Amino acid sequence: MPQPEHIVRIDLPDPEGLDDDIKTYFAKCRDKLGLVPYVLRAYTGNPAKFRAFTGFYNELMLSESGLSKLEREMIAVVVSSANRCYYCLVAHGQAVRQLSGDPQFGEMMVMNYRIAELDRRQRAMLDYAWKLTTDPHGIDEQDRQALRTVGFSDADIFDITDTAAFFNYTNRMAHGLDMMPNPDYHAMDR
Repeated sequence: MPQPEHIVRIDLPDPEGLDDDIKTYFAKCRDKLGLVPYVLRAYTGNPAKFRAFTGFYNELMLSESGLSKLEREMIAVVVSSANRCYYCLVAHGQAVRQLSGDPQFGEMMVMNYRIAELDRRQRAMLDYAWKLTTDPHGIDEQDRQALRTVGFSDADIFDITDTAAFFNYTNRMAHGLDMMPNPDYHAMDR
């Protein structure tokens, strides 16, 4: 049965007509990832927002942090699981498989992180991200203290919150635009 072949359900500009800095960014993606993630293509509908999105994403997910890159991807997947965001579950599920070197672990994060063998620190981090996604008004000092108890600093708590909040935003964009993941992700790192 044929699957959807669209990127999003709005018109996007022709990639050939994009500004040079965006074309350069896409070339780097092809070199490093072997593809241009469809989320980036989706943001070409507004070049200023493309630049803001990619700048924020790179700062959030690639800069120095008390959280590893894998932990940030785990948060992305758990938030996306709570939101049932197909795009992010596929794309960031692949990142978890790649960074962990464990396809089964990646699938556990996508389906139900609670079944995974996690240390106390990661379990508390993901429980917090889940609650922030499903019951944001219920977050209180007890939740932050639970993170401190397992060794997270206040700077780490900021990064956990920032990551969870960002992926709640991107999940809403993906749902609103009916964003599809690149088909390549499905076979990667299995």
